[in-house]
Amino acid sequence: MADLSGKTLFISGASRGIGLAIAKRAAQDGANIAIAAKTVQPHPRLSGTIYTAAEEIEQAGGKALPLIVDVRFEDQVQQAMEQTATEFGGIDILVNNASAINLAGTESVSMKGYDLMHNINTRGTFLCSQKAIPFLRKADNPHVLNLSPPLNMEVRWFQNHVAYTMAKYGMSMCVLGMHSEFSRDGIAFNALWPRTAIATAAVANHLGGDLMIAKSRTVDIMADAAHIILTRDSREHSGNFYIDDEVLAAEGITDFNQYQVDKDLDITELAPDFFI
Repeated sequence: MADLSGKTLFISGASRGIGLAIAKRAAQDGANIAIAAKTVQPHPRLSGTIYTAAEEIEQAGGKALPLIVDVRFEDQVQQAMEQTATEFGGIDILVNNASAINLAGTESVSMKGYDLMHNINTRGTFLCSQKAIPFLRKADNPHVLNLSPPLNMEVRWFQNHVAYTMAKYGMSMCVLGMHSEFSRDGIAFNALWPRTAIATAAVANHLGGDLMIAKSRTVDIMADAAHIILTRDSREHSGNFYIDDEVLAAEGITDFNQYQVDKDLDITELAPDFFI
């Protein structure tokens, strides 16, 4: 089976949650991970910093480069990409994981909140992709993976939180356009999204707390699905909007109960994610 040994991954928002899980799964193969995130001091509601993430990655078998990066700022992203390439000899994979969520309706969302989501989700994804492309062109099997949903243009996904939906769909639109734009370079652009809620701080803080966590799957399902995608041939697998359990099922992995927080729940009792 293909692995990520010796590959260099630049992962935005990798200090916790799904980003960290993807990093640790790659680290098991002996990959190099640039942790591009803002958190350097512990947050009262969010566990993990770029430094604790680096420790976990190295304990898992990889090499880590913690970088203080706010994806809203071009100079920080450019410098971080250059530092990563200098440290590890290049960049093979970009994972656009950094994201902001605000589920307020049109009259309630502040423009500060609107701008934060769009600057991190859509603009941050575009910016990181743009700055990574010169490095990815030199890689043997270059991938960009956006943690964003399929473009289901149904009113139900817009009517209650149009600002958030626009920001997340902007990430997916990057996949739609860039996979074709850079096909001649052999750079794969794909999206990955979970079928169910995933047990992260965002779910706990914004979507229902412990009750929602119990109805969620663990971050490991996203990490395992990402690993499969990132080890595929970049010239043959691009422009896809993947769902986590479908990726695993295609590889013959059908025991999804192992990923449930509460393994006693029936699959029909799990909380579906947005946009599915």
